[in-house]
Amino acid sequence: MNSSSSNPPSANPRHDSRFLKALRREPVDRTPIWLMRQAGRYLPEYRATRAKAGDFLTLAGTPELACEVTLQPIRRYGFDASILFSDILILPHEMGLGLHFVAGEGPKFHTPIRDLKQIHALPRPDPNEATGYVMDAVRMIRAELPEDTPLIGFAGSPWTVATYMIEGGSSKDFARAKRLLLQHPDDAERLIAHLADSTADYLVAQVEAGADALMVFDSWGGVLSPALFRRFSLAGMRRIVERVRAACPDTPIVLFAKGCGAHLEALADTGCQGLGVDWTTSLGEARRRVGDRVAIQGNLDPTVLLTRPDVIEAETKRVLADFGDGPGHIFNLGHGITPEVDPDHVDVLVDTVRRESAKSAT
Repeated sequence: MNSSSSNPPSANPRHDSRFLKALRREPVDRTPIWLMRQAGRYLPEYRATRAKAGDFLTLAGTPELACEVTLQPIRRYGFDASILFSDILILPHEMGLGLHFVAGEGPKFHTPIRDLKQIHALPRPDPNEATGYVMDAVRMIRAELPEDTPLIGFAGSPWTVATYMIEGGSSKDFARAKRLLLQHPDDAERLIAHLADSTADYLVAQVEAGADALMVFDSWGGVLSPALFRRFSLAGMRRIVERVRAACPDTPIVLFAKGCGAHLEALADTGCQGLGVDWTTSLGEARRRVGDRVAIQGNLDPTVLLTRPDVIEAETKRVLADFGDGPGHIFNLGHGITPEVDPDHVDVLVDTVRRESAKSAT
């Protein structure tokens, strides 16, 4: 698979967008902002589209509906980047595990991994066949987005996706998944490598369909000991970065590993162009530790958006000041926006970032 169908940077009108310039650590007129889960339940228009779809998988699996909810926050707030509406568990679903959602419990798999033989039997889906609906959504979104707004494609990290496959859904202690790493490390490495290669295929296909940048979400890397993190979580993400960059050298990749502030240097050494940082790590500290190797994305605590406008403004200014002057910052939350947020509070956040960061850029 190659990315020959994608435009070279010089022909891409998004090349000089604030978001992509910030990822290249080039000067911008103000700090770009987008939010993780910006297409979601806090928006009334999203809830209306979700009701029309009937269930989440129909919403994510119908290109026209996925396109609509992706565009909704761009229309409302004019964010500096858009992110594909999909789910990190689409790939294992297409590997035959049977993703479904249980009210109040979240994602579940009908056929979780309960036997080591299942790991060896996992297929490597063709992304343009098994997940063709995702690629159709990417093409549709790219055609409907403002020409100068970059589109971010994404996937889950191999370790994070593996936890759901092994546990059968969400988990509080990840006992089954950790036990696999400790008792059967070779089989665990095989699973991580398989997921990394399948994920790289999936991400390259998103670039070929029109994605301008990519993100890999490692939601559960922070539950691992340092040794297990390096061997399984970090190794899987590094393999993805190497394979995607070989196929799409001009497409930047952002890694977001929640709760992994202790591993910033190792994450920066993977070859990614950006690191997402959650609110438990100071942006100033992160910047000092990684130097000029990568851009930094983050890191307002999502809970701030549940407070008063004056608190939102003050905390937003604090995050901007923590990063300081100079290039390489993309404003975001330290995790996804929560469903209870008042949409008007997002206006306060966006307006504050634009106003305050423009002051320091002049």
